[in-house]
Amino acid sequence: MPSAAGGPVAVVAAAAAPVLGISPEMYPTEDDLPYEEEILREPFKLKGWWRYLVARAAAPFAKRAVIYERALKALPGSYKLWHAYLRERLDHSRPHPISHHAYASLNNTFERALATMHKMPRVWVLYLASLLDQRLLTRARRAFDRALRALPVTQHDRIWPLYLRLASLPACPVETSLRVFRRYLQYDPSHAEDFIDFLISANRWQEAADRLASVLNDDGFRSVKGKTRHQLWLELCEILTKHADEVAGLKVDAILRGGIRKFTDEVGRLWTSLADYYVRRTLYEKARDVFEEGVASVMTVQEFSVVFEAYTQFEQSMLAAKLEAAAEEGAGSDGEEEAGRKNGMDKQSKKYLEDCWLNDEDDTDLRLARFERLLDRRPELLSSVLLRQNPHNVEEWHRRVKLFEKDPARQVATYVEAVKTVDPMKAAGKPHTLWVAFAKMYEKHNRLDSAEEIFKKATQVNYKAVDHLASIWCEWAEMELRHNNFDKAIELMRQATAVPSVEVKRRAAAEGDEPVQMKVHKSLKLWSFYVDLEESLGTLESTRAVYEKILDLRIATPQIVLNYAYLLEENKYFEDAFKVYERGVKIFKYPHVKAIWVTYLTKFVRRYQRSKIERARELFDEAVKQAPPQEKKALYLQYAKLEEDYGLAKRAMNVYDEAVRAVPNSEKMSMYEIYIARAAELFGVPRTRQIYEQAIESGLPDRDVMTMCMKFAELERNLGEIDRARAIYIHASNYADPTSHPEFWKKWNEFEIQHGNEDTFREMLRIKRTVAASRSQTHFILPEYLMQRDQRLNLDDAVDTLKRAGVPEDEMAALERQLAPGPSTAPPPPPSTATAPANRMMNFVSAGVQAQAESSSSQKEAAAVNNEDIELPDESDDEEGDDVQIAEKSVPAAVFGELGKRAAEEESSGAQENEQLGALERIKRRRQ
Repeated sequence: MPSAAGGPVAVVAAAAAPVLGISPEMYPTEDDLPYEEEILREPFKLKGWWRYLVARAAAPFAKRAVIYERALKALPGSYKLWHAYLRERLDHSRPHPISHHAYASLNNTFERALATMHKMPRVWVLYLASLLDQRLLTRARRAFDRALRALPVTQHDRIWPLYLRLASLPACPVETSLRVFRRYLQYDPSHAEDFIDFLISANRWQEAADRLASVLNDDGFRSVKGKTRHQLWLELCEILTKHADEVAGLKVDAILRGGIRKFTDEVGRLWTSLADYYVRRTLYEKARDVFEEGVASVMTVQEFSVVFEAYTQFEQSMLAAKLEAAAEEGAGSDGEEEAGRKNGMDKQSKKYLEDCWLNDEDDTDLRLARFERLLDRRPELLSSVLLRQNPHNVEEWHRRVKLFEKDPARQVATYVEAVKTVDPMKAAGKPHTLWVAFAKMYEKHNRLDSAEEIFKKATQVNYKAVDHLASIWCEWAEMELRHNNFDKAIELMRQATAVPSVEVKRRAAAEGDEPVQMKVHKSLKLWSFYVDLEESLGTLESTRAVYEKILDLRIATPQIVLNYAYLLEENKYFEDAFKVYERGVKIFKYPHVKAIWVTYLTKFVRRYQRSKIERARELFDEAVKQAPPQEKKALYLQYAKLEEDYGLAKRAMNVYDEAVRAVPNSEKMSMYEIYIARAAELFGVPRTRQIYEQAIESGLPDRDVMTMCMKFAELERNLGEIDRARAIYIHASNYADPTSHPEFWKKWNEFEIQHGNEDTFREMLRIKRTVAASRSQTHFILPEYLMQRDQRLNLDDAVDTLKRAGVPEDEMAALERQLAPGPSTAPPPPPSTATAPANRMMNFVSAGVQAQAESSSSQKEAAAVNNEDIELPDESDDEEGDDVQIAEKSVPAAVFGELGKRAAEEESSGAQENEQLGALERIKRRRQ
């Protein structure tokens, strides 16, 4: 029974406790009896021990340690027990300082555990991490070695990170760390960068440089830190240059130059590193040579700036160091050093080197001169960099020449280098300008023979464009002209424009690549210069011969044709000039031939006037036939002017009529206006009626048709044809939207007020409403009271207009009373819905006649429909009476135009008084 069994155990424990000095808490209690009995029955089963430990999880660590010790004594090979025990010991020792005895017990426990758990890497990791925390370096190093020997190689990756941590501790000796890293690289060579970083931190520059060099020489190396070979190169260069005295055995110069050839994006930095290496080795002249080589080989402006800046700092520091040393040294010390040095020399050396400047220790002036010379050379060195980028950059060569303005010898050398270097086929710019500037430099120094030799060589270069070679010939000839060698200049132009022989052409065709020298004889620039020379210095025959060659080669321009014709006209060769114009209009097409046609026609008409009118007409017909529509207007006007001045007025009208059909739509309106104005002046105003009708029906835009109709109506009104004018307004209303063209309706409104009556005014209003309704997108059915208000408003507008026109107030009041609707009756419907027939067409018919015809046929019907129609007195009886007298009015002279004036003049002279009547007399007789 538990109580019986527990009683003796508790009594024995209580009795033994004072005797052994063990705390009573360490002994089993009554609650532990079930677990104690279980482990007594089965001491070699882990399950019972583990259940016991779990049940006593809250017990003090000392009691749990006793349980762990008893369990491990029974089961020494249990990994689970050892691992749990060690973790609890670690947690128990961690709050204490490393000098506490708990750590000694911990280490002892680890050693006892490793006796059986030496193949378990986790136990080793816990032990090694604990030793590192305790800073027991020697014991830890030995434990690491034991772990590496005990564990298989496949599990070494768990140990090495801790081992490297040990090697990186500041307290660890450097030699120990080096040996650890070397052993680690044997295990995993890919982590060479970690070793290199450690060597750099430990100031072991020699081995760090060796390791970096070996890494860079290994093509299969891949950086685990993501560094590129370029970055590794830069690290090696930095070590070699900044620690040149501590690194030996490596060819620093060869390594850095190899990096310069391989890594072109850091050339400037590598050159400065190489020079810095020699500076640290106190090889100053060698460093200066490296700087010079660097500024002479870099390819970009940025790299040049880096190297040049370092170079200037080097020279400045050298000068500053010398000045500082000279200031510190006294005159006495200088004398003693000089005496000691002289005593060490033999007499022969003293004899030859005593007065030599190389033997002078004070080279401050030399260093200052070097520094100033370096600063002065910067533009030249920068120009060299740009030319190394593109040696075929012509503009950069010109800028380089300007750098040596005070040194003609350097300029000549630069030009020679430029013309040898620049390939005309690859040149950026115009390569011929180098030859021209080269020759002009010799000309500036009065070396004409050398300049001519330069030009002669320049003409033999195969340029990319013919214009370049032509420019060379022209510049050569201009140089001869500047020195009054006129015959030689013309001879040069004759030589340049000579056609190559058949043999030369055959040879060039056999070679395949035809040089520009075979094409220069067709250069327009060359021929233009040649013909200018001939006009200025040659004869008329020689100049004509040059112009003829230009035309034969078919390289002429319209301006050359005009110049040729002007030349012939100045020398009174008019027919030959016209032949030149004829050739020009056959060679060129529009728009280039426009100037030739205009000049040709103008000169021909001015020259021959009436004498060759038929030929002039043929020329104009041909000109308008070739011209595009947008260019025909000016030709037609010129053609019509010819007919008016020297031909027939009827033919002029035919020309205008043809013009309005040929010009584009955008110019038809202006052309019709000119046509109408000329017809009115030549044949009188009535002649313009058919022109107006033609213009209205010709397809002009709606706005132009409306404008033309308004002008036509105004013309008819001035001629007294009121019905025709009204019919024109009715026709034009189809094109006039009341909302967008109010000026048209205002004009018609004024016309009806001045010349119309009630019916015509109402008809105008009806048409306006109809057009407005048809033009609008949305139609509304208006109530009757709105229609009545609209009618009243229109009536008020009419009364106001009559008042402004000067009509007496009594007549206006009577008209208003007649038109106003009654107060007790409904407003009448609009005339357009009640009286106007549905199929009425708008034509050129008098509104008054139409109203009379309608009134006679629908008088009774209208009375039946609406009893409140306005009754007006019947005017038909008065108009049809026999006693009506028509007032006569003189017709304006502008109606008959220029021809009417001529007839009047002939009539007044009496030459044909009896045979021919005037227009006014005919009109009178026709009316009688």
